[in-house]
Amino acid sequence: MDTELKAEKCFPWGVLHRLEQGLGYVSLICLALLPVADAAARIIFKTGIPASNGLMVHCLLVVGLVSGMLATKTEEHLSIALVANFGNPQIKQGFAIAHKLLSAFILTLVAWCGGSFVLIGLSPWRMIGFIPNQIFGLIIPIGYGVMAFRFARNVPVRGKGKILPVLALFLGTLCSAPMLAKILWGFDVPDGLYPFIDFWYTLAFYLRIPGVFLLVLAALAGTPLFVIMGGVALLLIQAAGGEIDVVANQVYTTLTKDSFIAIPLFTLVGFFLSESKAGERLVHTFRSLFSWLPGGMIIATVLICAFFASFTGASGVTILALGGILYTVLTSHVQYPQPFSIGLLTSVGSIGLLFPPSIPIILVGTATMTNVFHVFMGGIIPGLILVIGVIIFGIIASVKTRIPVEPFNPSRALSALRGSAFEILLPVLLISGYFSGLLSLIEIGGVAVLYIFIVEVLIHRDIPLRDLGRVFSKAIPIIGGVLSILALAQALSYYIVDTQTPEVLVRWMQRAITSKYLFLLVLNLSLLVVGCLMDIFSAILIVLPLIVPLGTAYGIDPVHLGIIFITNLEVGFLTPPVGMNLFLAAYRFNKPFAAICRHVFPFLIIQLAVVLLVTYIPGFSTFLPGLLSTP
Repeated sequence: MDTELKAEKCFPWGVLHRLEQGLGYVSLICLALLPVADAAARIIFKTGIPASNGLMVHCLLVVGLVSGMLATKTEEHLSIALVANFGNPQIKQGFAIAHKLLSAFILTLVAWCGGSFVLIGLSPWRMIGFIPNQIFGLIIPIGYGVMAFRFARNVPVRGKGKILPVLALFLGTLCSAPMLAKILWGFDVPDGLYPFIDFWYTLAFYLRIPGVFLLVLAALAGTPLFVIMGGVALLLIQAAGGEIDVVANQVYTTLTKDSFIAIPLFTLVGFFLSESKAGERLVHTFRSLFSWLPGGMIIATVLICAFFASFTGASGVTILALGGILYTVLTSHVQYPQPFSIGLLTSVGSIGLLFPPSIPIILVGTATMTNVFHVFMGGIIPGLILVIGVIIFGIIASVKTRIPVEPFNPSRALSALRGSAFEILLPVLLISGYFSGLLSLIEIGGVAVLYIFIVEVLIHRDIPLRDLGRVFSKAIPIIGGVLSILALAQALSYYIVDTQTPEVLVRWMQRAITSKYLFLLVLNLSLLVVGCLMDIFSAILIVLPLIVPLGTAYGIDPVHLGIIFITNLEVGFLTPPVGMNLFLAAYRFNKPFAAICRHVFPFLIIQLAVVLLVTYIPGFSTFLPGLLSTP
């Protein structure tokens, strides 16, 4: 990394880096401002901005690929953290060499697929505003090509080993022969090349089973999940005789979906909150409001973490951003035992994923083709049950350990409330704007970014204008990690649906399990494993499409199924041996992994109980959406 940073200061790498970073920032700013401008034009002038939707979705395409490039630069793509368990540096370095070479190889293939798709699949005459569609599409081969180059460049080898990254890029290009032929000759490939092209299809057919097995092992060894999904999609599609540039087609289709625009916007809002002093103000406010109660700081901690997680959609951001300040308050100021405090903060890192404007809920609505508004409503009661369950446990623990309470001070509480009023008002404004029908989900995301910018930069002045780049530089790798997974997960999902795998699974499951309740139990156990091994975003796009037909076959409401899915994945974050929150907490609190598992165990039991309640009492998820559907 040091070598790379030094290289970036030199011409032309420094200039290219600034251009790349600037393109990411500008496209993200446009993505935030366009929905606001469109909503204002619609409300004031009764008409929107011409071609605004096309511009917004293509800004999303640019944001997705550029942020993916920047996430590759900083090595922040999401992966399974099993490699962290290996203490031997040589083993870790061996895995690093292997997964970076594999990533360079696969992403080279995707880049050439992108070139073929842009030339053949996009029309040069279709204009997005004043820009041809193909110009926007070029970001696909360029983006994946840059990612492939960066993975190859960062392979930790010396001497003769430096040939390995070059071989990975060359082999990726060689295996792209069918796409290269389309780029050069279109559909009029010379007859003499057909045997060479057929060879790659035959080879993919024979390698499909061992290849998928090796890719799964590579995922466990630390290869970024988006690379694994792209590799599996490429291998299986070509083995089935399909054109692998359909992978690039699915990337384009996914990253030009308007329903996904809210993802980078709410992620950016979460980072404005985490990089400002909003967390400190909220801690001060909730402490002044609840510290006179037994377990008052437990209430404050749970509510604050739920607030942050609902905006970021990622439990890791909540633990890393708020873990330090809340840990200090709980242990030093309120005198909770360290094990209890660590267990609480680790377990509530994802507790807000069932509340609006949760990004996982948006994805569940999209994946199940269910009204997102209904899924939002379906998550409220289960989310409240989870919050109340943790709070009750915290209050009982506080009473047993005789945690002292502070006298209520009305003037201090009022002063603290005034200080954090703008942050507390944010979810109220967004929920009322969306649920009233005044603004769409995309417009809500744009309004949220503009609002939090005004509050944190111009009113509170926690973030100077010169430091805005810091917020963007921290948000963009997370955005890139999520959108990279969504794009290539959709390509894998395309293959799964195209091969009618869900229908085959439904027939097999109905023969094997006749009871709906037994199916729900098996579903819970399976999702806990999924939650351990996969991040929530890729799980929603890959696993949920397989489960939706099963839910239909067993008569499970799609909203209920979606809430079961998210609740299980929340618990999966806390489930050993590879629950993501466990590793993040070990890093944040500087404690052994085994100790984190012990501290979290009581909270894990509570959340498992909530999972069973939500699973077997569907009314918790369907009551509020049912009220909306009642004429």
